[in-house]
Amino acid sequence: MENLVIVESPAKAKTIEKILGKEYTVKSSFGHIRDLSKKNLGIDVEHGFEPRYEVSPDKKKVVSELKAASGAASTVWLASDEDREGEAIAWHLKETLDLDPAKTRRIVFHEITKDAILNAIKEPRDVDMNLVMAQQARRVLDRLVGFELSPILWKKIKPSLSAGRVQSVALRLVVEREREISAFRSNAYYRVEGVFVPENLKGRKSSGKMTGVLDRRFDTAEEAMAFLSACRGCVFTVRSVEKKEVTKCPAPPFTTSSLQQEAARKCGFSVSQTMSIAQHLYESGLITYMRTDSTTLSKLAIGAAKTWITGNLGAEYHKARQYKTGIKGAQEAHEAIRPTDIANTDIDGTAAEKKLYHLIWKRTVASQMADARLEKTDIVIGADGLSAGFDVTGSTVLFDGFLKLYIESTDDESAQEEERLLPPVEVGDIMLRDTITALQKYTAHPPRYSEASLVKKMEELGIGRPSTYAPTISTLHQRGYIIRQDRKGEERLLTVMTLKGEDIATSEKKEMAGSEKSRLCPQDIGVVVTDFLEKAFPSIMDYGFTAKVEANFDKIAAGKLVWNKIVADFYEPFHEKVVETTKESAPVKSRRILGTDPATGKPVIARMGRYGSVAQIGEDDDPEKRITGLEKGMLIESVTLEEVLRLFSLPRTLGEYDGKEVICSKGKFGPYVKYDGKYVSLKKGMDPYTVSLDVAVKLIQEHDAQQKNRNIKKFEEEDIEVLNGRFGPYIKHAGANYKIPKGTDPTALTLEDCLAIVAKSKK
Repeated sequence: MENLVIVESPAKAKTIEKILGKEYTVKSSFGHIRDLSKKNLGIDVEHGFEPRYEVSPDKKKVVSELKAASGAASTVWLASDEDREGEAIAWHLKETLDLDPAKTRRIVFHEITKDAILNAIKEPRDVDMNLVMAQQARRVLDRLVGFELSPILWKKIKPSLSAGRVQSVALRLVVEREREISAFRSNAYYRVEGVFVPENLKGRKSSGKMTGVLDRRFDTAEEAMAFLSACRGCVFTVRSVEKKEVTKCPAPPFTTSSLQQEAARKCGFSVSQTMSIAQHLYESGLITYMRTDSTTLSKLAIGAAKTWITGNLGAEYHKARQYKTGIKGAQEAHEAIRPTDIANTDIDGTAAEKKLYHLIWKRTVASQMADARLEKTDIVIGADGLSAGFDVTGSTVLFDGFLKLYIESTDDESAQEEERLLPPVEVGDIMLRDTITALQKYTAHPPRYSEASLVKKMEELGIGRPSTYAPTISTLHQRGYIIRQDRKGEERLLTVMTLKGEDIATSEKKEMAGSEKSRLCPQDIGVVVTDFLEKAFPSIMDYGFTAKVEANFDKIAAGKLVWNKIVADFYEPFHEKVVETTKESAPVKSRRILGTDPATGKPVIARMGRYGSVAQIGEDDDPEKRITGLEKGMLIESVTLEEVLRLFSLPRTLGEYDGKEVICSKGKFGPYVKYDGKYVSLKKGMDPYTVSLDVAVKLIQEHDAQQKNRNIKKFEEEDIEVLNGRFGPYIKHAGANYKIPKGTDPTALTLEDCLAIVAKSKK
């Protein structure tokens, strides 16, 4: 074998093999082949924190295959990713495979294209030990924190918990936001809007109506009503007209963080979903490396964007730009996430891959386009005797520039600019009043974090790096510290007062307040862990301290600091605190008395149970105490007596059907109706606390009808049934279910057909 190329993923290997051809054999290490030993700590603390590495049991076969292949090759090319993790993989391969330095080359490229790979082969280098040591410092520090903190959590709070240097501060952000929301008190106010028509346009088909917002709010209905009354006899005129031309610049190309945020807003992807799709696009040679904090583009990419823009949109739409990254510690030598070939406007792939690719393509090309020019108009309409005025804003696009291709979205929908054409008016023009409306509104609590906005906050604080955002959030989910949840919100009635002519009409309007989609909420166990760590280990939970540790890793990577000195500076005071905290024996209890149950006079308690948070009526030693689990999103520290008593209203007897009792309750798989020994699930959105007997009877009847049609065929000799299920017909055999191929008539299936489907599925 002439050349052996080793990469970390099979998909990457496949793409590179196609590019390099027969002279090169490309093999995958399937990620890291070595990690810290699981025996004891895996680190020799006494001798400079020297790590003890071992080959993972599931990688022994891979290692022996790579050893044989590398021994037979005249040159071994280590081509793992160009970041710290990739550099560490290359080093571990070199050490474990005992590669001869004379025939080993390290190559890096941030896109899997022919030019990039051939250029890398022309300019090989040695393994960068500064990058390896930076990765090693992170790994060692994270092992020390996890290994020493987790047992304390098991002892003080609950078994099987874990703590991490980055995950614990990310959790603190979610918990603090929830507490801000709990402490928030919403206040009502009145927002006034006026609709006016210029007198010179009265009676025309295109009336040129203009809507303005009063430049002050009112705290009470009386103040708002007094203002409307004062408007009755007023003559409204244009107080001021201000026109100015503004330019709008495109957003820079994507970094890992900005891609995660924009993919969440525009495509609805979770952070880990975005990274998984991006990884596949990268390994298929379609985009550059997807873990980066740089907004820089290569000269080649800037030139390719120019060619596409001038050829497809015209030279006036092009403006070359090179962006500088505003994030501290960003690695400018890396590139932003961009398509490897800008001429490639479409790709083969799944719908999700196409969505993400188009998003990356548009953002990259738009970053090289001309500024948009807009004429912004601000008009103030007022009247003699009224100190407040109505602000009317609008803008006209003079030149669309990059807006022709791409508009960046934002988490704050109210911040979206309204593009409105306004009729021409001058100062002193009389404006005829159409309607003036005072609408009751309420101040809103700060929003809970979405995964993407949590990443944005972590980036702002300098916590974590592009490679750690997605794994950190995944870990918090897996540990049960946080959940992703939708909140329905509450319906409330708003007062609306409208002045039309000389009459003021009062009406009511319904509003859903506080609804949220896919937001991160802490679980009780996450709150308890956060409170304990903040008290016992304030430095671990300090945002500034965590950011400083990250900055030190960057300095190790740049060769400016020695890795084990940084670990020692962190570990010595941390370990002393661990020893001190371990000696304090009192376990942490999360328990709150909410009040008294009006039916029994017994105390109502919310507390941590063995398997999660529970509500309890009666003391712990009460043999007749009642216990039920708290619902998702309910927290011990904020749940109310009313909410808990509602939980105890289940099971509910709804009435009788055909002389038999109908009961509604909740179980492991959600709310259900129990009737005649049968359990029928409630449909999505049905509330077990309010569902009526009529609705329950309908569900029972539907269930019975479905059961009648359930059995299509039966072959007892082979324990096979053909059944109708929730998602269509299927085969049941020996306790397992098998899909029936599309287009197959289930009623025509023979025993042989069924056995063939089962055999094929098992294969």
